[in-house]
This record gives sequence, C-alpha cells and structure tokens, in this order.
Amino acid sequence: MFLPRRLWGSLLALCLASIIVFAGARSLPGDPAIALSGEGYDPVANAHLRKKYGLDQPLPIQYLRWSSLAIRGDLGRSIRTGLSVKDTIIRRLPITLELAGLGVLITILLGIPTGIASAVRRGRLLDYVVNGVCLFGLSVPPFWIGLLFILLFASTLHLLPASGYVAFTTDPIENLRRMILPAFVLGSAFAAWVMRQTRSAMLEALRSDYVRTARAKGLTESRVIMRHALRNSLLTVVTVLGLEMGVLISGSVVTEQIFLIPGFGKLIVDAVVTRDFPIIQGVALFSAVGYILINLLVDMLYSRLDPRIRFT
Repeated sequence: MFLPRRLWGSLLALCLASIIVFAGARSLPGDPAIALSGEGYDPVANAHLRKKYGLDQPLPIQYLRWSSLAIRGDLGRSIRTGLSVKDTIIRRLPITLELAGLGVLITILLGIPTGIASAVRRGRLLDYVVNGVCLFGLSVPPFWIGLLFILLFASTLHLLPASGYVAFTTDPIENLRRMILPAFVLGSAFAAWVMRQTRSAMLEALRSDYVRTARAKGLTESRVIMRHALRNSLLTVVTVLGLEMGVLISGSVVTEQIFLIPGFGKLIVDAVVTRDFPIIQGVALFSAVGYILINLLVDMLYSRLDPRIRFT
C-alpha cells in the first residue's frame, strides 16, 4: 500500500502544480500579444494574435486546452520564437541537469563528511570551525559568493573562466572548467544545510541504545559510526537531499544568470520578460514534474533503508 498511496499523492500534486503554474503565468502583468505587436500598436493585429494563441478564450478553457495537450506531450509553441516548447526544453535541460548534478555531488562531498566529523568531534575545535563555515554558507547569498569566486579565481588568479558555456560533447575538459565555479556556488550553500542535518541526525544516533550496545560488544569506533550510526541517520539526510534537489533546480536560475549559462535560468528569465506564456508554463511544469519524481524516488528509497516504512 505504500507505493500506490505515494503514486496517487504524486498525481494529485502534479494536478495542483499544473493549475498553479497556469494561474501564475496568467497573473503576470502585461499582454504577450501587445509585446509581439512591436512598437506600433495595431488593434486588428493584436486581436489576430490573441485569437491565434488562444488568449481571447476564457481562462478555464485555456487551461483545459493546455493541460489536455500537455498530457499528450505537446506543450505548445513559443510565442516569441515560434519553436516547440518541448524541443526548447530538451535542448536546455541537459545543461541545467549537469549543473544541478554537479551541485548535488559537491553538496554530498562537502556536507555529509563534515557533518559526520562535526558530530564525532562535538565540542572540539573541528566542530566549532565546521559550524562557523556552515553558518557563513547559510548566511551569504549564493549570488554574492558567485561574484566573489569570479573576482578571485577568474579575475585575480586567472585559474578558471569567469562565464560562458561549452558543451561536454564538444570539449569535456573545457566544459568542466566552466562548470566548476557555478556548481560550487550552487552546491556550497546546500552543503551547509546538509551538514547541519547530518550532524543533528548523527548526534541523535550516537546517543541511542543500539550504538551503546555496539560499543559494548567491542566493535571499533569507525565501524560503530559508519555501520550503525550513519546508516540510521541516512533517512534524515536522504529527506534533505530530496528536498534540496528541487531547490537546486530553482536556484540554478540565479547561478546561470551570473555565469551566463544557457540553461533553464536564462530561458525562464527571457520568457518572463517577453510574457512568453507557453515557455513559462512548460519550464515550470517540467520543473514541478521533476521535483515530484525526485520526491517519489526518495520515498521509495526510504523503504530500502528502513523496510518498516513499506507497511506504514
């Protein structure tokens, strides 16, 4: 019953997300037909454009038409470029996924080990240093960290490019050189959050009875920490990582703008400026679907980490 309930909940969340996405796009000020008309406003041309893109119909009819086409994989065409929204998203998606994937990797590599070390060395110098760095990462906005990194590593040390994007298939080395800074900026703030949650979960696990029993049996401290305490702390860590994946995708909007990466960030900003409803709705809906699927996978992973969850 665990998986069917989660699937039903995910489907309901997707329906609600589609309504919110459509309503949010329509609530933006401005008329896309007027934006397309250019400098000279012509009422006849404006009426033609509104009819062509279905903007003259009532909102419920527009939503039903859009959602019925979206179910079949047709997200419409961009009002600004005339290109397929689905094809545009497919071209931009690998860029944002690469950035988010590298950001998650940095989050895991920085957040989990430092959280474990801070919990094991609680009250010592390492614990205070890690918590201080963590507080800095949580307090400073990512865009400010990005600007500092550009100033230090690109402008001063000339170690990495300041901006731009090169496809991985074109030049893998140059691609990684240009993605290191934005990925680190994107992942560092979330690494601080993961570190805090890992530390909290580890401290609770280290005080539990089963850890004291494992130590009483004569197990080594490293085995107690990695085999018993960490494994039972992973539910909290996995929950945080699942939630942060959606935040990483949305946070990439700012990061991509700073480093001029042509992913979802630039696409959605350009669409908002030009009131390109199909692009806004397509990107937002695609992001919502990805976020829901990630959380569904996290729920399924729960049952692997703790089989008792399958029956709850």
